[in-house]
Amino acid sequence: LATGPRQNNGIFYEIRTYDIKPAKMKEFLEMVNKYLHFRTAHSELVGFWYTELGAMNKVFHIWKYDNFAHRTAVRQALANDKDWQGKFISVALPLIEKQHNEVAYLVPWCQLGKPPKEGGVYEWVTFQMKPGGPALWGEAFRAAINAHINTGYTRLIGVFHTEYGLLNTVHVLWWNESPDHRAAGRHSAHEDARVVAAVRDSVRFLESQQNALLIPLQCSPLK
Repeated sequence: LATGPRQNNGIFYEIRTYDIKPAKMKEFLEMVNKYLHFRTAHSELVGFWYTELGAMNKVFHIWKYDNFAHRTAVRQALANDKDWQGKFISVALPLIEKQHNEVAYLVPWCQLGKPPKEGGVYEWVTFQMKPGGPALWGEAFRAAINAHINTGYTRLIGVFHTEYGLLNTVHVLWWNESPDHRAAGRHSAHEDARVVAAVRDSVRFLESQQNALLIPLQCSPLK
């Protein structure tokens, strides 16, 4: 769980969270589906979702960059893209109440995955861990993640560890066939001694956690 492999690779992910004005959510999502191709012409989109449970009127989107110089070049190109600025940004900004972004790396033991099929739902779980980083809690956290994977009820998409933003934060993205499938799997996991033991060990390093059920947009690569 050393940070070296992440940083030497250079690839990172920008996680953006927008709070949308409640009366404008439908309009905002329609605009994203219509005009996001102007944005994806400049860099790779991992996924774009809106929240269904756990938070309201929020959207999450994740962008992949080769390094920080790549991101700087993309941002400069976007500022000069008349279609993106004129057709989307100028209209969308008044619909947004708040914006937040983070830079995160995939943890070294996780590769970005894909769901086995389209049409499911995603769960975004945020863990605020105790200060100290992966050197302190990485091994126990990985064991807890693997225990959930081994139950077979859920599919891991990615585990992201923040580099900019609130530090010692880990975001885990899961995929399930449906909210009911997820609920049934969670009940089974709570009765699995292997999961209980792994979580009990990991929670020693946990400050807080929260989750949200996400629905992918039509334009999202992860559907």
